[in-house]
Parts: sequence; C-alpha cells; structure tokens
Amino acid sequence: QVHLVESGGGLVQAGGSLTLSCAASVRTFSNYAMGWFRQAPGKEREFVAAISWSGATTYYADSVKGRFTISRDNAKNTVALQMNSLQPVDTAVYFCARGSSSMASTMRVAYNYWGQGTQVTVSS
Repeated sequence: QVHLVESGGGLVQAGGSLTLSCAASVRTFSNYAMGWFRQAPGKEREFVAAISWSGATTYYADSVKGRFTISRDNAKNTVALQMNSLQPVDTAVYFCARGSSSMASTMRVAYNYWGQGTQVTVSS
C-alpha cells in the first residue's frame, strides 16, 4: 500500500511563495516518477508538474513554467513543489501522485496513487 501525504498549503498573497511537500510511505519510492496536479472549484484536475525517478527529467504545465519548480529527495522519499509569483488563478487543491512507471508524464492516467490534497489559496 502506498500512502502519499501532502503538506505546506495555505493562504498567501499574490506574488508570494509556498513550498508543497509530499511524503511517500513506500520503500520503492525512487523507482517511480512523481507528479503534482491541482483542482480548482468546478474545474477538472489538471497537470502541474512531473519528475522522473532520477530527477533528470521534469515537465511543467505552461501556466506554471518559470514560476514553479519540482524536485525530489529519494533518500527521504519526498517530492516538493516550490511555487513562486503565485497568482489568484493558482488557487486550488494540490495533489501529489505517484506514477506507474519511472518516466515522468503529464497525463493523469499515468499516475496510480494519489494523496488527499492540500489547499492553496492566493488572495489578490
């Protein structure tokens, strides 16, 4: 069983920064890609960022490119999402997900384990 627990969400003013963290309770964490998705009220869950098993490959949604950075620490079984220059449109519940393979993907179907999510609210 894989458990993913997100933390670090909260309320921030526009232009501010937050760092989300996801802790995985699985010994094979380093074998799999990890991703971040988000879901705003009334909208579909959308891709934000992904990272391959080694960290060598990363992908970002166009809307966050240059502002968000995904990273992982395989020794600590954690993946982080550094979010800078936050805007109200970034307000959403952010979900951590574990991929079904070692390759990073932007596709939701490529992830088979999900955390419960953490709320990020950006005020204007």
